[in-house]
Amino acid sequence: MELTAQATRRSAARDADGMAVASFILGLLGLLVLNVFLGPIAIALASVALWRGTARRGRAFLGLGLGIADLLVLVAFMQFDSTVSWNF
Repeated sequence: MELTAQATRRSAARDADGMAVASFILGLLGLLVLNVFLGPIAIALASVALWRGTARRGRAFLGLGLGIADLLVLVAFMQFDSTVSWNF
C-alpha cells in the first residue's frame, strides 16, 4: 500500500514538473505565434504547477511571466494595428 502512495506522489511531482516546463515552452512560443491561445495556456499550466508544488519553480515562474508577456504583446499590437490579430 505504501509503495502505491509513494509512486503516486512521485508521478504527481513529475506531472507538476512537466507542466512547469510546458508553460515555459508555450510562453516562449507564444511571443512569436498564437499568443492569444498560448499565453493563457502557459499561465494556467504555470499556476497549476506551482499549486502542486513543482520542483522547477523557476521554470514555472518564467512560464507565468512569459504567458503574461504574451498577452501584453497582443494588447500592444492590437492597439497599434487596431485589430484583434497581428502579423509582421
